[in-house]
Amino acid sequence: MSTPLGTAPAATGSDRVDPAVWRIGATLVVGALAVVFDTTVVSVALGDLATAFDAPLATVQWVSTGYLLAVFVTIPLAVWAQSRFGGRRLWIGALGGFLLGSVLSALAWNATSLIVFRVVQGLAGGIMMPLMATLLMQAAKGRHPGKVMAIITVPTALGPVLGPVLGGLVLHLADWRWMFLVNIPFCVVGGWLARRNLPDDRPEPGGPRVRLDVVGLLLLCPGVTALVYGLSRVEGSAGFTGATVLVPLLGGLGLVGGFTVRSLTRPGGSLVDLRLLRHRAVASSATLLFLGGIALYGPMMLLPLYFQQVRGEDALGAGLLLIPQGAGALLARGLAGRYMDRVGPRRVAVAAFTLVAVATVPFAFVTAGTGGTPLMAALFVRGLALGAAMIAPMGAAYVGLRHEEIPDAGVITRVAQQIGGSVGIAVLAVVLQHASLGAHGPGVLTDAFDRAFWWSVALTALAVPLCLLLPGRPRPPSPTGPARTRTVAGPRRPTV
Repeated sequence: MSTPLGTAPAATGSDRVDPAVWRIGATLVVGALAVVFDTTVVSVALGDLATAFDAPLATVQWVSTGYLLAVFVTIPLAVWAQSRFGGRRLWIGALGGFLLGSVLSALAWNATSLIVFRVVQGLAGGIMMPLMATLLMQAAKGRHPGKVMAIITVPTALGPVLGPVLGGLVLHLADWRWMFLVNIPFCVVGGWLARRNLPDDRPEPGGPRVRLDVVGLLLLCPGVTALVYGLSRVEGSAGFTGATVLVPLLGGLGLVGGFTVRSLTRPGGSLVDLRLLRHRAVASSATLLFLGGIALYGPMMLLPLYFQQVRGEDALGAGLLLIPQGAGALLARGLAGRYMDRVGPRRVAVAAFTLVAVATVPFAFVTAGTGGTPLMAALFVRGLALGAAMIAPMGAAYVGLRHEEIPDAGVITRVAQQIGGSVGIAVLAVVLQHASLGAHGPGVLTDAFDRAFWWSVALTALAVPLCLLLPGRPRPPSPTGPARTRTVAGPRRPTV
């Protein structure tokens, strides 16, 4: 009988994570760092790329937008692809695809070719991020979800903070092509480690093969992509009411809504099994990760702009000033994972989201003359809270699930977090735009940032009462073996 996640088998009685899980986690982190760093490194180089290719910034912006849209095309495919090819082969193949896209991007000769090659990177990266969580949670076999999630969040903590610093250093010391060439060591070493350390989980030769839900694919992938595209157009249009925003948003909502109805009513075989949302832990975790995406990515757009436009820092200086937040997030990983396994994700999430909101408040009072030390201290505390705020719901999402249900939960939570990030960026961009409309002088611009940070505080505070829906203190293991898991899903995907 498979072990429900979050319930350790009684026979072990150990509070230590299996060394094999640490080994698999380190293997996956090495490869994932290439994806996370690449996503954030390029964000600081759009101006340099526009100059290098003599192209308008609106065109070069698609270097980032095209990558992001490609990621959302393949995230929902991760569940089917793992069942079809096996996790190890899929991880190595996706890592190889990301390596190919990186090399081609470094060889790009104009903006159009770079956009195309970034799409290749995005297609591979979209598979890797949900697959990382799935492989590690399956390897842990239900033990210590908090500590396991602390491993998974290493790239998430490092990327948004150290990525801009790495990008600024590359542009300061070398040619823009090196932003993509630095991915090669991560991909090569990550692939070698994967062949060595990941278990061979290929399907049985000649066994039944999982059928691809083509209708679901045609509904979900374009739907999510249209939503993200519409949100990415908010900053450059008339808010949420412009046709370039409203049309893709409504179209995306229609497609995703159609997929949702279809998945909830089918007896089995959906591209992503949304019936898992009947688990309170999965539903509440997805909602909190959506709000957590807003709390993480929205201010990550505001903070560099504030340091550059109000305080006069360059791209590298703004990236360096964000290091305390990354240091706090890294430090929080071990603490949050340990306390989550001890007291449950609910208490950790309530404390973490409350502290994120409180630590964001100082930025709503900043002026051009505000001292740097208080801001660095606030960023460090905010990083501590953000690290815990992401670990708690991510770990809670897998509590009570069977081994074969883990991939679907991984995709649901990943999509929720990424769409939350897009919503956070879009909403705060609109607030900042409207608040600074016609602004002249640093004082008026500072007031615009103050208002945007207040919105960030309010959106983060919305998550605090929802944290109470997460699972509480973990139950002690049964002396006769692991507790039974209530099954909410029907038969798995039909076979041919």
